[in-house]
Amino acid sequence: MAKQDRAVRTRTALIESAAALFDREGYELASLSTISARAGVSSGALHFHFTSKAALADAVGQAAAQRLQGITQQRADDALQTLIDVTHALVQALDHDVVLRAGFGLSDSIEHVRVGAGLRGKWQGWVEDSLARADREGALAPENTAQDAATAVVAVTAGLETLGRQDEWWLSHAPLTRFWQLILPRLAAPSRLDALMASGTKGAVPWG
Repeated sequence: MAKQDRAVRTRTALIESAAALFDREGYELASLSTISARAGVSSGALHFHFTSKAALADAVGQAAAQRLQGITQQRADDALQTLIDVTHALVQALDHDVVLRAGFGLSDSIEHVRVGAGLRGKWQGWVEDSLARADREGALAPENTAQDAATAVVAVTAGLETLGRQDEWWLSHAPLTRFWQLILPRLAAPSRLDALMASGTKGAVPWG
C-alpha cells in the first residue's frame, strides 16, 4: 500500500506541475525536465508514469474534466438557477485551480490531447443541455431559444477565462454577476425572473 500511495502522490505531483507550466508557458514551451524538477521527481520516474509530454497533457486534461464534472453536478430547484450557480462556481474555480485552467488552455492549443481537447466541448454541451431543460420547464422567455442563450453563456464564460489570464478581476464575482443582471430580464420568463439570483444561490456559491 505504501508503494501504491507513493505512486499516486508522484503521479499527482507530476500532473499538477505540468498543469502549472502548461498554464504559464503553454504546452509547446513546457519541458519535461522542468516539469519533473518542479514536481521534485526524477526524469526516470516521470517516464515511468508518462511515456511522452502528450500523455502527460492528456492526464492533465482528464483531471480537468473530472473537476469540471464535479462543478456541473450542482443542482438548484430549477435549471436556470442551476446554470447561474454553476457558471459562478466554474469562474471561481478557474481563478484558483490551475489544473482546470490548464485543461481549458490545452483545449485551445493541442488537437492530439484526447480528453483535454474535449473540455470546452463538454462545457458547451452541459450549458446547452441545461438551457434545453430550462426551456422545457418554461423558464425562458418565449422569444428566446435555448441554443441562442447557450451561445451567449459559453461565449461569456470563455471570455472571462481568457481575460482572467491577464487580470484576475475578470475571475471575481462582479463581472459574471453583472452579466446575469444584464441578460436575465431578456432571457427569463417574466414569471420566473423575481426568483432568480444573478449572484448565485446562497450556499451553492461560496461568495453568493
